[in-house]
Amino acid sequence: MTSILEVKQLSVSFYSRDKEVEAVRNVSFSVREGETLGIVGESGSGKSVTARTIMRLLPSPPSMVKGGEVLFQGKNLADKSDSEMEEIRGRDIGMIFQDPMSSLNPTMRIGRQIEESLIKHRKLGKQQAQKEAIQMLKLVGIPNAEARYLQYPHEFSGGMRQRVMIAIALACRPSLLIADEPTTSLDVTIQAQILHQMKEIQRQLGTSIILITHDLGVVAGMCDRVVVMKDGEVVETGTTEEIFSAPKHPYTVRLLNALPRLDEKKKPKLASAVSRSADDRPLLEVRSLKQHFNLGKGQIIKAVNDISFDIRAGETLGVVGESGCGKSTTGRTILRLNEATGGEVLFKGIPLNRLSRKEMKIMRRHMQMIFQDPYASLNPRLRIADIIGEALDLHQMTSSKKERQHRIEELLEMVGLNASHAMRYPHEFSGGQRQRVGIARTLAVEPEFIVCDEPLSALDVSIQAQIVKLLEELQQRLGLTYLFIAHDLSMVKHISDRVAVMYKGKIVELAESEELYANPLHAYTKSLLAAIPVPDPAVESRKAFVPLIDSSIQDPYGLERSRFVEVQPGHWLAVADA
Repeated sequence: MTSILEVKQLSVSFYSRDKEVEAVRNVSFSVREGETLGIVGESGSGKSVTARTIMRLLPSPPSMVKGGEVLFQGKNLADKSDSEMEEIRGRDIGMIFQDPMSSLNPTMRIGRQIEESLIKHRKLGKQQAQKEAIQMLKLVGIPNAEARYLQYPHEFSGGMRQRVMIAIALACRPSLLIADEPTTSLDVTIQAQILHQMKEIQRQLGTSIILITHDLGVVAGMCDRVVVMKDGEVVETGTTEEIFSAPKHPYTVRLLNALPRLDEKKKPKLASAVSRSADDRPLLEVRSLKQHFNLGKGQIIKAVNDISFDIRAGETLGVVGESGCGKSTTGRTILRLNEATGGEVLFKGIPLNRLSRKEMKIMRRHMQMIFQDPYASLNPRLRIADIIGEALDLHQMTSSKKERQHRIEELLEMVGLNASHAMRYPHEFSGGQRQRVGIARTLAVEPEFIVCDEPLSALDVSIQAQIVKLLEELQQRLGLTYLFIAHDLSMVKHISDRVAVMYKGKIVELAESEELYANPLHAYTKSLLAAIPVPDPAVESRKAFVPLIDSSIQDPYGLERSRFVEVQPGHWLAVADA
């Protein structure tokens, strides 16, 4: 087939006052008409820099193209003037960015943002552009397109905002679409719907796609060929089948081995080296917990709606579900970062809601949290020693400066860092290293129970595997108990003893990890499992990415009125009254 894009020996560097960073070195690949090419690799491998160089979106300085060519339809984009590139961007090459909220103008209605491209590139009149914009919203699967056309970005969910980005990118029917991590921050079912839409639009319009991602399961289901990048270089190229069945480069093998799979058996868990449970009573008991938010004007959000569960000492309970189902709110309410609307939480038999502020401060030494975004949760103005030391000081865990310094170094060693890292600032670390700092801070006060709130979502797959291994080792060594919140069901299976599935503020199913994945009973659990992309191009049933839930249905599983029954020993299920 004819190549629509050819990248030849591309090299890009970034300059600061004292050094040059070679971000991309001698990168070459091609994209054929109607093909989907996947570019995979960890953060810092040069994927996004390559994409932005193709689009001529990198500012110069500090960036500079040191060599190579980017040929689009046989013409070198480096020779184009800025005005010529403005015409090509949007009209001939579209781009979907990773974070739709930062890419959409918050002060403009959605319809107007789609119209801009249509008026500029296709020279449509106002009425025709409006008609076409509404049609594009329908094409990407947004219900009630005529009404949503008039809304602002903040009125859309994350998945819907990403659909709008696709609509903008495809409005002018470009020949090439570059999708830069388009589903990284999305839930598994929303991801499945977005990928399905991209496939369907490609089938209708014949668009070529460059899909940049670190999710090899997505690559297996979407891509015809794959380019693997590491440290700014292409280390392997081949068809999807070749890459997955017979990878040649050790880095590709490492990426594939790091990816957890649902069809793999969960490794047996070693008994914890430390047991802090004095009796058989659960360490944590949640009874009829409710967390409602009053938005005014009669609007009440039932974020957590009457849920109950126990967690035994040394156990990991996984909580899975889509964004907005109440997972993170449950974790925050348990720790009394949010005051519960109803119900109670007992820690070692002590009802937390009855404790005074002073008593709760003492109790928080035993109950800690690892946050989702390690960069946002670390003070950028403090060195790592002070970030960890702050927790030690607050709970008076050390008696001298020497003991404090020794404890900080001990904690850094415990999470795989070293003493030299103590004097650095958060921005000097990678995402995985920042998460390790967050874990060290959490461990500083010697907690028994930790809420892990999406601790892996911002990390590459190989870094995820490292953090999970670290959490498991710490659990065995220190006898820790985890509430592990995530939307990556594959990872949850491998770290959790039991798994609770949440939907619209309720737990709809709760069972042993292996049992839940092997024999899901609730329709929602089945839909979550069916949406997980399998890292195997031979699994044809997963390549369609069929949308699972009609977003126009308010409560597809009838859970507003439900009861809970123990259908098997230890396997609880929500059953709608209807």
